Formats: sequence, C-alpha cells, structure tokens
Amino acid sequence: MIRLNLPPFPLKVQRQKSGLLIYDILRRRYVTLTPEEWVRQHFIHYLIDHQSYPAGLMANEVSIRMPGNYHNTRRCDTVLYHKQDCVPQMLIEYKAPTVRLTQAIFNQVFAYNSVLRVPYLIMSNGLQHICLQLDYDTLTYHTLPAVPHYEDLK
Repeated sequence: MIRLNLPPFPLKVQRQKSGLLIYDILRRRYVTLTPEEWVRQHFIHYLIDHQSYPAGLMANEVSIRMPGNYHNTRRCDTVLYHKQDCVPQMLIEYKAPTVRLTQAIFNQVFAYNSVLRVPYLIMSNGLQHICLQLDYDTLTYHTLPAVPHYEDLK
C-alpha cells in the first residue's frame, strides 16, 4: 500500500484466501483492505491517537436516507457524534490515494450533509486532507488550515 500523509500506527492485518484484511477498531472486526480502507484506518488512528477524538463517539459506514426517495440510502464513511447529545458533529469521507479530491467529491459530501447538517466536513485521500467548518446562520463555510483537535470543536 502507498505511504500516506498520516502518522503510522500498529497495523493488525490478516491474510485470507480472499485477500488482505485490516482490523477496524470502530467496527471491532477485520474488513477487506482496499486503498480507501487503508486511508480510513490511518485517518481514524490519527484522530484518536493524535487529535484526542474519542473512539466511542465515532462510527464507520453510517447509513443515511437521502431525501426524495425512501429506498435511496447511502453510507457515510465516518461520523463523529457530539459527546452531550449524540447528534452528528463531523462527517468524514475517504477516497483512495489515487483519487483526486474534486468538485464531485465535494458535491457527494454536501449531499450527505443535507441529511446530517454537521458543522464539520472532512475529505481525505490520505495525501490531501480538506477540513471545512460550516456556518448555518450565514450559509457559508471556510476551509480550516488543519484538522482541529477534538477539544477545539465547537
């Protein structure tokens, strides 16, 4: 796998007939090691180990129902929940390192956020990380210079 712009962490990898599996500490099970999963596991460990995000308030592969069609469900890669009221606080979308973070990715994340309405959005391909803070009063957002430490989230 490609080296990422994220700190290393102690990998738990298994080899199966179907391929390599990596341990997901949030789902508490081994999952198929794809390039996107490689990014997800590095980013999750970065948030927990370096930015003090509580693992107990994060979930992977969160299903949401998109407006307009009862059967139109999507999966958010990672959602961080607020510690007091457990409402979604941050949405994180991962892409493989070979995938550029384009307007189409922004559109995907903003579509998911039309359901969740979180104050923070992150997109990462493991090499580039874009973190946005949304202001629903002014209907604007601004790009943060870095991923905020957990204690700095509002």
